[in-house]
Amino acid sequence: MQKTVIIRNLADLDRAAGAFLEAIGDHRLIAFYAPMGAGKTTFTTALCKHLGVREDAVSSPTFAIVNEYRTGSGEAMYHFDFYRITKPEEALDIGLYDYLDSGRLCLMEWPENIEDLLPEETLKVHITVAPDGTRTLSWED
Repeated sequence: MQKTVIIRNLADLDRAAGAFLEAIGDHRLIAFYAPMGAGKTTFTTALCKHLGVREDAVSSPTFAIVNEYRTGSGEAMYHFDFYRITKPEEALDIGLYDYLDSGRLCLMEWPENIEDLLPEETLKVHITVAPDGTRTLSWED
């Protein structure tokens, strides 16, 4: 079934993050597909905030590849940015499957750079940007 969440503007991020988390249910591996500037990191930050992660703890892991955060309940979650990955081995070298197999929430930006390594159960979310700046998140569930 096709599912969508609309983000009308920056003020709508918190509502959209809550709606998204409710809609994804038990999915733990979330891959965000979108062009540069579409808001992957901004939306990930909103998701983290909604889960109780300290706002000052959230940053893009472009250079580190992965950041670990603690939710408000103390649970670990992981934020990946595979933008700089050029070979699958680079992702494997950071222990990718240890993270993906942890059962913890894994939010992934630029997953197309490790597409062949993603487990089948990965929820593939596409973000599109309308001319008016509205973002639409869509996925099959």
